[in-house]
Amino acid sequence: MITGTRVHDTDTTGSAGFTNPVRYPQTAPPEIRTKRAFVLLALTLVLPGSAQVVAGNRRLGRRALRATFTCWALLVLGLVLALTNRTLAVGVVTHRWWSLALIVVLLGLALGWALLFVNTLRLIRMPLLERGVRPLVAGVLALLMVLTSGSLAYGAYVLGVGRSTVGSIFQSGPAFDPVDGRYNFLLMGGDAGEDRTGRRPDSISVISVDAETGATVTFSIPRNFQNARFAEDSPLWDVYPDGYNCGDPCIINSLYTDVAQNYPDLYPGAADPGAEAMMDAASGVLGIEVQSYLLVDMNGFEQLVDAMGGIRIDAGGWVPITAAEIPGTDPIRHYPPDGWIKPGVQTLDGYHALWYARSREFVTDYDRIARQQCVQQAMIAQLDPATVLTRFQSIAAAGTQIVETDIPQDQLASFVDLGLKAQGQETRRLTIGPPDFGTPTENFVTYPDFGLIHERVQGMFADGTADPAADAPLPLERAGVVVPAQTTDDGITEEYLQELATIGDDATLGELLADNGQCSPA
Repeated sequence: MITGTRVHDTDTTGSAGFTNPVRYPQTAPPEIRTKRAFVLLALTLVLPGSAQVVAGNRRLGRRALRATFTCWALLVLGLVLALTNRTLAVGVVTHRWWSLALIVVLLGLALGWALLFVNTLRLIRMPLLERGVRPLVAGVLALLMVLTSGSLAYGAYVLGVGRSTVGSIFQSGPAFDPVDGRYNFLLMGGDAGEDRTGRRPDSISVISVDAETGATVTFSIPRNFQNARFAEDSPLWDVYPDGYNCGDPCIINSLYTDVAQNYPDLYPGAADPGAEAMMDAASGVLGIEVQSYLLVDMNGFEQLVDAMGGIRIDAGGWVPITAAEIPGTDPIRHYPPDGWIKPGVQTLDGYHALWYARSREFVTDYDRIARQQCVQQAMIAQLDPATVLTRFQSIAAAGTQIVETDIPQDQLASFVDLGLKAQGQETRRLTIGPPDFGTPTENFVTYPDFGLIHERVQGMFADGTADPAADAPLPLERAGVVVPAQTTDDGITEEYLQELATIGDDATLGELLADNGQCSPA
């Protein structure tokens, strides 16, 4: 009579089945079982499906391995595509249907990987492990599921947020080609405050980008620019054949409201007739064809800056945070400032960045334009891939609330690629007014010389420098060279400035704040 345990039972391959500790851990010592558990988890992490092949359902494992190798091949293909054809790669991510397919794939992979980890847990056979090891194995399993399936699911979520954001901001429509080798975009900062009738774009810039190299020139048009002209093919030619020239009421930023309220029928089918009119005006002023626009609601601008984590600048002078108007004053006066933005290198949150860009109390509009250009450059420089990835959800949420544009969605990929080219280059700047054209007392913006403007604009395109025929060379920062604001401790304090504002000593304040247009991204 034979008693005892079976010793030589074999599996279907003829090998000793019950002596194989990977597939049959019940015969293995405790330390081998512990090692086996972590090896199976590692296999599921690195090569999903391999744990099932060596210790479980081989058919399931082989299917999972085929899916794993397919995903690796697609990932390598995606990386190669991103390096060789960024436009196509971005196009896949931003396309309404391809992005949806990618979201479905990511969610499917997340679910599949999670199920493989659950199956691996069954293969580990927790009751066979020592009691002290079981919580550690369970914790590692949970952590790996979060890192793998959780990351894929979060990626699908972020892609979904981006897809929704793109669909909310960008329009469906035909793509447009560059004009004379350049794309020209109108960037406006709109302000529809309670004290205003309609929206008025106080910040007006044209961003001109070379379609091949990404070399960028920014033209700033002062809000009080008068006599803006229109081309003969503009719908406003018949209304203003001699330009927008009704005097002080016809400063360029009022054109937006004028057309939106009185002539919307001149732009049939346009989602924003006021913006279309501003593009026509900017085209006439600069002598180029402005093809598309972006309008940023300044009341939501601070949300975007906060979503970015703030912007870092080197401010050259004190900037007041303007308080409310004093009722019944003519000319209009304000109560003493609600606060001050100090000089020097600092990170501004959304509230202070908004006031830094919009404040013009005690100084001229041209100082404000210089600060607006600085803020734009700081945002472009600091809106890098790391910032976008870590703050994507809040940035996307802010963008849908404050950005309006007519850029076609299907052309977004090529413009993202163009923006990446532009990011590594210096942006040259020209203001269509002082200090690049005349002085604040010469009224150039009231009686502009369009021939000179067009000549200088083309000179900026020609060789990356100011027009050599200009009356005077541009300051270094206007020629595209970033010059740090040389701030010093001159003994001026916020309390002293507030006291001057309280007693109404505008003359002294004007002298002390004369350098507050100096700024550079830090």
